[in-house]
Amino acid sequence: MRAFEDVEPGERLPEVAYPLTVYRLVMAAGSNRDFNSIHHNTEYARSTGAAEMYANTSFLLGAWERCVRDWMGAGGTIRGIRGFRMRAFNVVGDTMRVLAEVKENRIEDGAGVVEIAIRCENSSGVTVGPGIVEITLPRRDEEAA
Repeated sequence: MRAFEDVEPGERLPEVAYPLTVYRLVMAAGSNRDFNSIHHNTEYARSTGAAEMYANTSFLLGAWERCVRDWMGAGGTIRGIRGFRMRAFNVVGDTMRVLAEVKENRIEDGAGVVEIAIRCENSSGVTVGPGIVEITLPRRDEEAA
């Protein structure tokens, strides 16, 4: 289990990559009930000015969450997400990567708080963010108590 004391600003979280296949986008749209055709129909997406069908907001937020949760483990909690802003589409046929690093860690009201700077990128650059995911991690003195 990751403890607050093990975290240092500048630490990079393991990158998470998502090849954006038609299957993945259709499953994501169906799983969160976002049936807007821009997320699963190329012709319709192109008729709206997009180059191709593209990932929806819930999928992208889920990608941020997976990156952070895989790194922090079951003992951590997500307190908030700030700065989530779509800058460009994540389209089928591309690979989206989630990149993150520890920006700050501090004790706040006894809790070990960590701010993680995070973003999505694809072959054309930053697509979502940059933003912050704020988490808490258990402190070693809590484990001993």
